[in-house]
Amino acid sequence: MLDADFFRRWMTATAAAVDREAERLTALDSPIGDADHGSNLQRGFTAVVATLEKESPETPGAVLVLAGRQLISTVGGASGPLYGTLLRRTGKALGEAEEVTEEQLTSALRTGVDAVMALGGAAPGDKTMIDALTPAVDALGDSFAAARAAAEQGAEATTPLQARKGRASYLGERSIGHQDPGATSSALLIAALTEAAGAAEAGEAAGE
Repeated sequence: MLDADFFRRWMTATAAAVDREAERLTALDSPIGDADHGSNLQRGFTAVVATLEKESPETPGAVLVLAGRQLISTVGGASGPLYGTLLRRTGKALGEAEEVTEEQLTSALRTGVDAVMALGGAAPGDKTMIDALTPAVDALGDSFAAARAAAEQGAEATTPLQARKGRASYLGERSIGHQDPGATSSALLIAALTEAAGAAEAGEAAGE
């Protein structure tokens, strides 16, 4: 079972991953976007961690709803609304349960991804964060590790695609050959989820 501490660890691990990879995300964003993806997410997830420490929500759903709200209010551009919607809708789908199963998380995350697709109008193959998130959710039913691998493969697979949504779509064929920064940061989010799951398993093994 996954409790609020698990979801806090997920957000903390995501913030650390974004912090480490901020320059890379911005470098990916430079030729096909506004060259601010890394710095925007870095600011946003730093604020998420600070808010979670301050307010200490007590349920998994509340952790994600608060995190999503913070991203929407802190992050500029498209990233804030998209990531904020992903986490808020996932959190709302989890409801008010104090603990949730992996199956419930998978279902809720699928709801969140569907909300992002509705908001941005993107589908798989459009060279967006959806190309990492959709395969990750599909694989999450197998394991956290499978979800991480699927997200990373999905992000890498955006490189030969032509962007059909977002700012990169304005470049037409010139967007081909660049890995999508949103898909890349989404893969970091799923990798952080897997990291949080590994920490939980380690704690259980140690008898915590």
